[in-house]
Amino acid sequence: MNETDVLRLIVSLIFIVMLILAGAWLTRRSGWLRTGDAQAIKILGSQSLGAKSFVALVQVEDARLVLGITSTQISLLHTLPPADPAAATQTSIPASGFAATLGKIMKAR
Repeated sequence: MNETDVLRLIVSLIFIVMLILAGAWLTRRSGWLRTGDAQAIKILGSQSLGAKSFVALVQVEDARLVLGITSTQISLLHTLPPADPAAATQTSIPASGFAATLGKIMKAR
């Protein structure tokens, strides 16, 4: 084996390792490794209040939480009862649903 064969072998191995790393990066970026609904926390909606603050409606197991989020902290604003089964079968919650829920919460205070 001369120097050109060794160099060709090393370059080929480096190329194969780079292909494997690029494939792994691509699968992570595209989301192919994610498992559907196995997550315990779901973000149902959010509303921006300014540059670095917003309100989010989050579902954790059987509770829905209204969270105030800023760049330095997360505060629990309100806890809502679980959603009714008819609403849970919907694939997406319209933005007006979140706004209406937030409006009801703010009026109740």
